[in-house]
Amino acid sequence: MKNNLLTIFLIFAASLYAAAAEPYVLVLGIGQDAGVPQIGCGSPYCEKAWKDRSLRRTVSSIALVDPESGERWIFDATPDLPEQFQFLKHNTDDDSNALAGVFLTHAHMGHYTGLMYLGFESMNAKGVPVYAMPRMRKFLSENGPWSQLVEFKNIELRPLENGAAVKLNKRLSVTPFLVPHRDEYSETVGYRIVSGNVSLLFIPDIDKWEKWDRQLSAEVIANDFLFVDATFFEDGEIPRPMSEVQHPFVSETMNLLKDLPPFERQKVHFIHFNHSNPIVQGSQAAIRKVENAGFKVASEGLVVKLAARTTAGVK
Repeated sequence: MKNNLLTIFLIFAASLYAAAAEPYVLVLGIGQDAGVPQIGCGSPYCEKAWKDRSLRRTVSSIALVDPESGERWIFDATPDLPEQFQFLKHNTDDDSNALAGVFLTHAHMGHYTGLMYLGFESMNAKGVPVYAMPRMRKFLSENGPWSQLVEFKNIELRPLENGAAVKLNKRLSVTPFLVPHRDEYSETVGYRIVSGNVSLLFIPDIDKWEKWDRQLSAEVIANDFLFVDATFFEDGEIPRPMSEVQHPFVSETMNLLKDLPPFERQKVHFIHFNHSNPIVQGSQAAIRKVENAGFKVASEGLVVKLAARTTAGVK
């Protein structure tokens, strides 16, 4: 009897360890490029947030963690990288500066400027792999101060190609895919992270969904988790023609996906909130509208485990 109980306990303990050792994605930030609140903003909410640090939100970024290998990758190097890297260290119980790589989506201020903290004047990192598309690599290598990071070997630029998977280790891969956006200095990509038979899409910035050469609903069905651009909640949110700032409104995305079954809609997490977005301002009416429609709101510190799903799928 004792042997049977011991066997059951060991099997249970092994299953817990296996679950704990599954790769996961950690949300490091949820704000638009300039964070929440934004510099120069004198709105009632910004004024409140300047006084109350608990209302501040760092810029959108996620980390991919493999507990088995101890590797950590960051997606987008934001202006808040020091705080976010420290949070990642705490979450992974690893105080070293080891970073397996950084994946960049594009050359807008909230998505790459944090690379400066890897440089000579700051951490003085040694050969951190930075994965980027061709125009993004050219921009970094030919323009200061970013070129100094390459020259001083603080970073090592790694090439990406549209649709070509990068195998990170025996169980993780990342595939970039082009998305339409303002591409003044570089391409813009989203990423598909794959662990076994589980996949997660990260699309923090994109123009209107109809400009994309893919159907968003099909991407929802084909993947297990999605973190998508939620810069603005709806039209009229900022005091300028919003056609000048191309992003899909949260209201548009929800309407586009409203006919999907509930278990499909719950895969979608909204991220990359402008300081004007009522969701990031804590509007319970806006948050309830999203959640009642079957969608989710990303939050700093959210963990998404990339645990292998059964053949029945995740519902």
